[in-house]
Amino acid sequence: MMSYEDLVKRFRQLMPYKGEEKVRFEVPKVKGRMQGKKTIISNLKQIADFLDRDEKMLLSFLLKELATKGIQEGQYTSFSGNFSADKINEKVDKFVSEFVNCRECKKPDTKLVKKDRVMFITCMACGAKYPVRK
Repeated sequence: MMSYEDLVKRFRQLMPYKGEEKVRFEVPKVKGRMQGKKTIISNLKQIADFLDRDEKMLLSFLLKELATKGIQEGQYTSFSGNFSADKINEKVDKFVSEFVNCRECKKPDTKLVKKDRVMFITCMACGAKYPVRK
């Protein structure tokens, strides 16, 4: 009779190796700098394009969440106040969970559809459709 350790070794040899689980959807991190009393972000457009959402919608969300003023000048976006990249990335992740990821299947394959004055999120993966909360 084989010992438990020998059975475990044999089991591991017979089972195929799955490897590490890869994340298919990884949001780009914010690139920015602080200049005096302003925070300047240089890649907000790239993040919005990656998320397949309107840049103005993302900017509006960030301004509300950070409770500050901001303007967009060309490819740069400046916020009044000093905000760390970690804090802005945290707010971008919150945007993703509210406006990009599906509530049902948690996949990012969604589209925003406006019907009558109500914005809906439609999931292309599972077919779920629900109104946007904010």
